Amino acid sequence: MLLIRPLLDMNRHRKHKIHSVVFFIFCVCNCGGCLTPLGDPPLFLGYLRGVPFEWTLFALTPMWAFVNVSLIVFYFLWDSLWFYRRESQEYRAQKNDPHQKLFTASGWKLNVPLLLGVIAAIAFLDPGRPVPGTDWHPWFYLREAVQLGLAAISLFFSSTLIRKENVFNFLAIGEVAALFFGIFLCMQAPLQIMHTKGRDIVAHAESVTGLNKEKLFFWTTGTLGSVLDNAPTYVVFFETARVLTPETDEEKAQWRAATGREFMPVHIKGGFIDHKLLIAVSLGAVFMGALTYIGNAPNFLIKAVAEQDGVKMPSFFGFMVYSCLILLPLIAVMAFIFLYDPLV
Repeated sequence: MLLIRPLLDMNRHRKHKIHSVVFFIFCVCNCGGCLTPLGDPPLFLGYLRGVPFEWTLFALTPMWAFVNVSLIVFYFLWDSLWFYRRESQEYRAQKNDPHQKLFTASGWKLNVPLLLGVIAAIAFLDPGRPVPGTDWHPWFYLREAVQLGLAAISLFFSSTLIRKENVFNFLAIGEVAALFFGIFLCMQAPLQIMHTKGRDIVAHAESVTGLNKEKLFFWTTGTLGSVLDNAPTYVVFFETARVLTPETDEEKAQWRAATGREFMPVHIKGGFIDHKLLIAVSLGAVFMGALTYIGNAPNFLIKAVAEQDGVKMPSFFGFMVYSCLILLPLIAVMAFIFLYDPLV
């Protein structure tokens, strides 16, 4: 939300700009966000369930770099060699003007500190953890209250003119809230089913598909998350992975015999979760949440903002043509390289 309006403004006079918003959704809304729990909603839900804040940075950096660098290089080549050459001479002359400003930044003296305050509230006001350097646990809902308070300060004390020039309104967030409230509500039943029957369901799926647990969790989390929203889908398979995680020495021996590897624990609230299963669930949720508009809440939000700005965005299935032809093969290559062994 911070970067979409400068992107739209910089490309306002271009004839070909739909692909720029599509790649923005790929990189900024999804694939770029897997380094910290603040970067993508599923990882934040994992953080709330006890995954260490720094775990994503250490575990997911190679996959993050491979996918995002590949997407940016592909976008640069496609835009430079195809779309830019089809722009008007007037636009190309204007773009090459060294005195032309890309955009201006106003109101940052108030809003940048407020934005940093929101990030600090997310990171440090977790009621399940003490504030760093103290023994004090924040009160329940203090984090949310602080975030709403900072948003209210911005709304009441920042310039109305700036919001008007940025075509700011609450229509997009209202549309997203209504849609994803329904999705989250419908996901409660599958969440409870997987919590109680997850072990049996996964065992049956392994026997039917022939995929091991890591492959199965990656592709299933990603596929379902792309059409059911990746945040609640992440929770479903996170809880399933926790149910499957061995606790006793006998269960660890059975795990070793079934997977051919040692159990690698990640400490979370109330126990442990397997390191490689957590990687599979995290990557599936974050990367494949970009396959559809409803795979991740920011996708739909960016679509709504772009359309309000006059960009004729692809339909639901039109967007999937982009994602299935560009992003899905790249994800498969990433999985082949990084997720233990070929996923075929």
